[in-house]
Amino acid sequence: MRRRLLALVGLAGLLLAGCSSTIPGEPVAAASPSSDRQLVQGYFTELNAAAAEGAATQRDFLQRSQHPDYLDELCDLGDLTLNIDPAMSTLRVDPDWVPPGAGRGAGHPRGLVYVLGVSVSIRQDGALLGEQIGSQRVVILDGKAYGFAPCPTG
Repeated sequence: MRRRLLALVGLAGLLLAGCSSTIPGEPVAAASPSSDRQLVQGYFTELNAAAAEGAATQRDFLQRSQHPDYLDELCDLGDLTLNIDPAMSTLRVDPDWVPPGAGRGAGHPRGLVYVLGVSVSIRQDGALLGEQIGSQRVVILDGKAYGFAPCPTG
């Protein structure tokens, strides 16, 4: 149980990585094309629908939707599921973002990177283990939304 709790805390930290730093200047929301907005919303709708069906279904979704430049960065959440509620009003372009700990000098992912605020609920066998608020990136590449599966630590 202690190991699972440590993994949960590590996962929450990973989801929020980069959220605690302060960026100088004033925030300015960039207008995103409505088709990209729909793709991003659809990504979260599918992610949550997969979670409702169970860990195996969500794992399959995360594998299918992992950004193609980072297929080797995919982690297994085990029997955990994530429900992610996106704050679509916060959606903006994040052109300089690089995934933390990206292996082999991968650099900036291909496509248009968006960032938005999210509320994440972490569940195990339907029981709520924790909730976090943070930000998440979704990339639009060749008309499809891709994400970056979180990796628990511990």
